[in-house]
Amino acid sequence: MYTGQCLCGDIQFEYDGPIGPIALCHCSQCRRNHGSAFSASAPVQAVRFRFTAGEDRITEFESRPGKYRAFCSRCGSPLYSRVDAIPGILRLRIGVINEPLGKKAAQHVYVGSKCDWFEITDNLPQFEKTERTNDPH
Repeated sequence: MYTGQCLCGDIQFEYDGPIGPIALCHCSQCRRNHGSAFSASAPVQAVRFRFTAGEDRITEFESRPGKYRAFCSRCGSPLYSRVDAIPGILRLRIGVINEPLGKKAAQHVYVGSKCDWFEITDNLPQFEKTERTNDPH
């Protein structure tokens, strides 16, 4: 069982399933959404994800047709993204999980649009666009 929350703590959740491969996404939308060089997210099963507090604080922004980015309406913490084409899968932002995951990032995606001020120095696979399954982009 994993638990997590937004920065202000108003939104809290539980997840009782496997966490898919962690992708570090360098696309311009993820960089803008997180205010950072990349985002860290992983697919999770929506049926195993449950809000325990603050679900009414969730705001979803449609960043492109059929793709929604969810965040806390009070503190702005990004929580997950979802796409209409893949119902049942959320791409959970890994930084909101409370417990250690016991796994490392699997890959860098959308490195073709990565910022010029960050250098990737690890040995993870890098993809110009994406190789991940259930791609929300």
